This record gives sequence, C-alpha cells and structure tokens, in this order.
Amino acid sequence: MALQDQVNNAGTNYEDYGLDVNFWQEAYSWEPKKQHQFVMQIDGIPTYLIKASAKPSLSNGEITLDHINVQRYVKGKTVWNSISVTLYDAIVPSAAQAVMDWVRNHHESLTGRDGYSSFYKKDIQLVQFSPLGEIIEQWTLKGAFITESNFGSLDWSTEDVVNIEMTLRYDYAVHEF
Repeated sequence: MALQDQVNNAGTNYEDYGLDVNFWQEAYSWEPKKQHQFVMQIDGIPTYLIKASAKPSLSNGEITLDHINVQRYVKGKTVWNSISVTLYDAIVPSAAQAVMDWVRNHHESLTGRDGYSSFYKKDIQLVQFSPLGEIIEQWTLKGAFITESNFGSLDWSTEDVVNIEMTLRYDYAVHEF
C-alpha cells in the first residue's frame, strides 16, 4: 500500500508526527549547491585567483544564570569565526603583490607604521551560483582584514602550483539571500 493511501485510509494526520506525505514525490526534486560554483570579490584581488574559501560561521557564547541549586542558560555574545581563503599565485597579475598591498595597509614593514582600520578593513562578497549561473546565495562579510597570510612553499620534487593562504577576520556577515 502506498504511503498516501495509508494516510488517507488511516484517518490520522501523519503530518502531526513530522511525516511529509509528499516525501516520495519530492525526494528527488531538489538540486544541491556545489562547492565549486562560487566567486569571492575582494577589492584589489582578481576574483579568478581566489581558489577556495570557507563560508561564514559563528559561535554563540552562553551565560549561566545561577539560582539556588539550578542553572539556567541564555545566549551570550555572538562571535563570527575567521575564514580561510586560498589564492592561486599567478605570475601576472601577482596574487602575492595584491595580498602584500593589502597587508601594507595593515602594517608597513619598512617604516613600522600601522594603518587605521578604515585603511585595511574591507567588505567582501561571497556569491554562489546555480548550474545555470544564477546567483543563488550571497554573503557580505563586513569589515574584513587579514590576520594571517602564508605565501606558499617551493619544492623541486613536485609540479604543484603555488598557493597563498589567508585567514580573514570580519566583524559580522550578512546573508543577503
């Protein structure tokens, strides 16, 4: 007996029990988002050099409220977690040069000068696409800056390309859609 027939014959509302009566009809009607269908837009860094990126994530702190012999909890501060971004280091345009230009807005090694946050903080767009190229998800990372950068490694025994790794901290993220 089909699930829909069981629902109709039993006279019970199975949706009350969390059972989706259209499960079999809709089980294969959705399309997953794919990791490789994205672009990240960072001012000063060519979009096509950005190879990989984590998506935003957050952690909510907790506050313990003690009362006699019990504890109750409420949400504390929300902290947006850092993300890792990987870039291809092309010869031209040089990703290393683009990253160092941004780093110099944070700190200039030759003079020891640090920049104001308005110099180095950027808003970053992270956009995911459907298989047809439609924008299906968009995040804006507000006030992002570099906390770590690693310009890759060199090795005569491999044919791998050089990648640059950056860790970015941001104030908060907005899920546009």
